[in-house]
Amino acid sequence: MKREEIRKMWIADNGDGTYSNPILYTDYSDPDAIRVGEDYFLVASSFCNAPAVPLLHSKDLVNWKVINYCMEKLPFSALNDYDKPIHGCGTWAPSIRFHDGVYYVFVPMPDEGILMCKTEDPWGKWSEPAYVRKVVGWIDPCPFWDDDGKAYMVTAFARSRIGFKSMLYMSPMEPDCSGVLDDGQFIYDGHETQPTIEGPKLYKRNGYYYIFAPAGGVKTGWQTVLRSRSIYGPYEEKIVMRQGGSPVNGPHQGAWVDTPTGEDWFIHFQDVGNAGRIIHLQPMRWEDDWPVIGVNDVDGCGEPVLRHKKPDVGAQYPVCAPEDSDFFEGESLGLQWQWNANYQKDWYSLGDGRLTLYAQPAEEKRQLCDVSNLLLQKWPAPEFQITACLHTEKLAEGDAAGMVSLGGCYTALVLQKKGGKLILQQRTGNCTKNDEQRKQLMELESETVYLRMRVEKETDISFEISGDGSEFQAVGETVQATPGRWVGVKAGLFAINEEGRAGGCVKADYFVFEN
Repeated sequence: MKREEIRKMWIADNGDGTYSNPILYTDYSDPDAIRVGEDYFLVASSFCNAPAVPLLHSKDLVNWKVINYCMEKLPFSALNDYDKPIHGCGTWAPSIRFHDGVYYVFVPMPDEGILMCKTEDPWGKWSEPAYVRKVVGWIDPCPFWDDDGKAYMVTAFARSRIGFKSMLYMSPMEPDCSGVLDDGQFIYDGHETQPTIEGPKLYKRNGYYYIFAPAGGVKTGWQTVLRSRSIYGPYEEKIVMRQGGSPVNGPHQGAWVDTPTGEDWFIHFQDVGNAGRIIHLQPMRWEDDWPVIGVNDVDGCGEPVLRHKKPDVGAQYPVCAPEDSDFFEGESLGLQWQWNANYQKDWYSLGDGRLTLYAQPAEEKRQLCDVSNLLLQKWPAPEFQITACLHTEKLAEGDAAGMVSLGGCYTALVLQKKGGKLILQQRTGNCTKNDEQRKQLMELESETVYLRMRVEKETDISFEISGDGSEFQAVGETVQATPGRWVGVKAGLFAINEEGRAGGCVKADYFVFEN
């Protein structure tokens, strides 16, 4: 397979001065974004995956790359053991701000508290996460520095942890974000008109404090904006974007950003199920000190746009997209990869143009969804196929390695070393049940195996196998994928030993996405 023939799965830039939504058909859930000079930065949640809290960069709001992660590993294993997958826990909706030369990312972990990481170089090392407030059930924090230098944090609440939701809270904070100054106070109750209001982002313009916050639920809701002359309210409310006649359901939380030329834009997500929470970019303008987001607006409430003129950022920049295919030619793993939990660096190595995965001990009956050393990446498009070339000659007795599709319903094509033979097996299960099914498919002669996964109709997962990389045959059963807990389906590779010891290894030449 030739690297130069590989194309990106999703390009939003149409090359004619326009772009198409979504700008990222990838699960960068709960985005927040800022502009610093000519650079845009975006952060997203990543739940129990590590490294955590991806950081993306763009020059024009349309073409993005992953440049870093804000946390190398998830902290506080004494509370939740993030060395193991805890689906739906971990890092929820973060926010990013730039103040006095420092980039701050606030990260809620709903079982642990509100954390903060900071840096002066977003491409470099971020500080270890530190508590802003140690509390359970507080989510979606956003820091804000007022004109007088005083700092604040607005938050929402997770009913699953604290027993209520649909409320927003304001806390005065140390200017260096080292902690809150007092208990703070509730500033808005959305139960009557804005149920499930969450994801607040705090701004100031023309003497008004603005809170951009979605309400109505992830899949069926809308964008609300609150405004007040006082940071503690009372706040007026206005719905500024709904689905309307567009196919973009529940346009959910995001960020107001501007351009150096004075334009205003809004980045938000749409939950599409298996592909997760994909990212859209909407034009925005101001009328009577209220934002109007999207197009076809009625009484100041717009709807999402599907194709639009690109933002005027004062220059032209190359078309790009986050990495997906990997030929394992670097000295470290590409930034498209995350592990299923906190990881150890001795789980893998790179060299001679190959990735080596070392089989880690796993209980024989452990479901694949609960294995920590699944090496995964997000879907980059609604339909695609992935081909990987694996070398199995160094697999040890009891090893199982292969290709996995991880969602709520998961499936994998497994190369199992058993009784000195290489057995092809399909495993299928559900993360919410302990019902993994294992079906023996065939015995393999070749030690070099080409595995292929097909994703069709955003739902159907099927597999093929080849001994030479040219002629493939269908194997196993087609499985209907379902999303994970607040995350889309991921795909990747793994190597485990089910005799409870360190095993051998599997080597991969490439992991390639194609249309």
